[in-house]
Amino acid sequence: MSERSEPVYGILSDDFTGGLLVASYFEEAGIKCPVYFDPAVAAADDSGAPIVVVAGRMRLSPPADALAEMTRGLDSLDALGCGTVAYKACASFDSTEEGNIGIAADLLADRYSQVPMLISAGFPEFRATVHQGYLFYQATLVNESVKRFDPVTPMPDPNLVRFLSHQTRSPLGLVSHLELIQGEAAARAALAGVVAAGHRHVLLDSSDAHDIEISTQLALDSRAFVASDPLVVGFGLARAAAFRGTATPPKQVDGPAAVLVGSVGPVAEGQLAAFCASHEILTLDLLDERTEDAQIKAALDWARCRIGAAPFAITTCADAAGVGRAQEKMGRIGAARRAERLLAGIARGLHAGGVRRLIVVGGETSGSVIGALGIARVRALGRGPLGGGFCIAEGEDPMSLFLKSGKLGTPDVLLRALEAMRP
Repeated sequence: MSERSEPVYGILSDDFTGGLLVASYFEEAGIKCPVYFDPAVAAADDSGAPIVVVAGRMRLSPPADALAEMTRGLDSLDALGCGTVAYKACASFDSTEEGNIGIAADLLADRYSQVPMLISAGFPEFRATVHQGYLFYQATLVNESVKRFDPVTPMPDPNLVRFLSHQTRSPLGLVSHLELIQGEAAARAALAGVVAAGHRHVLLDSSDAHDIEISTQLALDSRAFVASDPLVVGFGLARAAAFRGTATPPKQVDGPAAVLVGSVGPVAEGQLAAFCASHEILTLDLLDERTEDAQIKAALDWARCRIGAAPFAITTCADAAGVGRAQEKMGRIGAARRAERLLAGIARGLHAGGVRRLIVVGGETSGSVIGALGIARVRALGRGPLGGGFCIAEGEDPMSLFLKSGKLGTPDVLLRALEAMRP
């Protein structure tokens, strides 16, 4: 057992794929960064890692439930003695009208007496940007982009200052690209002016990589902040720079492979179409009148003779019309949760049947699958050509996983990931 030391930085991620993605940047730099799915296990961490991630499932939870889960996650990071804490949301700041990003900002501001609470969205590397407070996805206002088809978080208002202000106790201020482009001194002066005007929370633009660089310098003074991937990563690489090159990466695990896809939308549909050209796919109907247990059993019966023969996929993905019908009957959240329960039950059965390489598409789906498999901790692999999401569940029964956001990746990413997961 290694001697316990206090991490310099703790990250609370609102979903599993996002937590793994930021960890992959640190592991790529040779900075050890375990990812925990159980706050209680995280609180007992003895890895000696300089950065720790606790990945939860707060994005779609009712606000009261999300607040309770956030508190448990922060309790574990505080128990470890993390010098700085970040609440990590996805690049497009996926959120319902009720929360939960603004709720996280209020919680962190109160808990750590942090004013201003810096907030940063976007991911310029993947063409998600924030300019003058407006969120753009693939160079289009988010409410006019493909994000408008998101079945749960369509983000109808692109003005993040306005949208997030509905979730917080006080309205947000803004430090825009026009101030950030002038450098750190001008950005600090602008930030001071926004705080003097009475704003407790301040959104920082992320129009380009330079905005992120200056935002990172501003955040280095903070005890806590709320951000998407680039600021969360930039801060960690700066704060833990002394630990670069000290981590030994984990190794892939051999065994039968399978793919589970719970995400919906054009990106996931394209990836499934490319996979279908050379592999079998079973599509589940959320409106199937059989019980969930019966559907899970039928899917496992279909998979049984295929395990070990060739990779295959099982999905609940549907086109826009199919999603609409399911939501009309079960509600927006109800349809999503049914899909997650089905795939989680199937994942448990696939693992019992020998699957040891598993790809899961969708942040919420990944959370359900990890919970069903009883995995409390993983090590991310450093980013490669496919980006982050690859991880190893170590221990007596090791498993290779690729947990992928449904919004990212090329059409052939599932096929390429299977190859990348070979030992």
